[in-house]
Amino acid sequence: MKEKRIAESFILGALLCVGLIVSAYVIAEGFTRFKAYERTVKVKGLAEREVHADVAIWPITFSVTADELSFLVEALTRQNDSVRDFLLQKGFSEKEISVSPPSFTDRQAQGYGDASRYRFRYTGRSTVSVYSEDIERIRQARGNLSELGSKGIAIAGENYEARTEYLYTKLNEVKPAMIESATNNARAVAEKFAADSGSRLGKIKRASQGQFSITDRDSNTPHIKKVRVVSTLEYYLVD
Repeated sequence: MKEKRIAESFILGALLCVGLIVSAYVIAEGFTRFKAYERTVKVKGLAEREVHADVAIWPITFSVTADELSFLVEALTRQNDSVRDFLLQKGFSEKEISVSPPSFTDRQAQGYGDASRYRFRYTGRSTVSVYSEDIERIRQARGNLSELGSKGIAIAGENYEARTEYLYTKLNEVKPAMIESATNNARAVAEKFAADSGSRLGKIKRASQGQFSITDRDSNTPHIKKVRVVSTLEYYLVD
């Protein structure tokens, strides 16, 4: 009976040893695989596309000076009408044209500077704006502003407040294709890196999409835009 118990204990101990050895092997193998999957490569993929603006905002700003405020108001009103008629003649609709409230300045009431150096006491400023999807019509009309100058309307030069804005509002139409292109470009870079390092490209560990940016292609063609996005992907490398 005693010998039987000793044999059973020996067998149990042997099984436990085998189990521990197998468990250790499995854990070690899993750990090795885990460490292998920790080899990664992070790459960026760029996608760019040129598009044409589909909306334009064109402010036409002009000014008048006078010694009598009533005359100044009348002059601005007449010039607003002249600018509006000019735009209607160029093919813009009433809905595309808006007139902002005029502003007036009394140079003698400013409290600084020498008012006597100004020829006229009052100055007035008005802006007539066009909001249109007809980009080419706006570009052509802007080239004919000299017609207003010949009528005595002093058009202000373009600055930050009075510059023509060209907008691209159809970003959602190009987003899917550009994201796909950026992702494919990133994967191509990752595959080249993997091949050069003697590895194979595994699954994606992490991915992030950058913000879309819309900028002028250059300063001479603000109606042509450049859309840009960068995607960042991190892949596992496997042997």
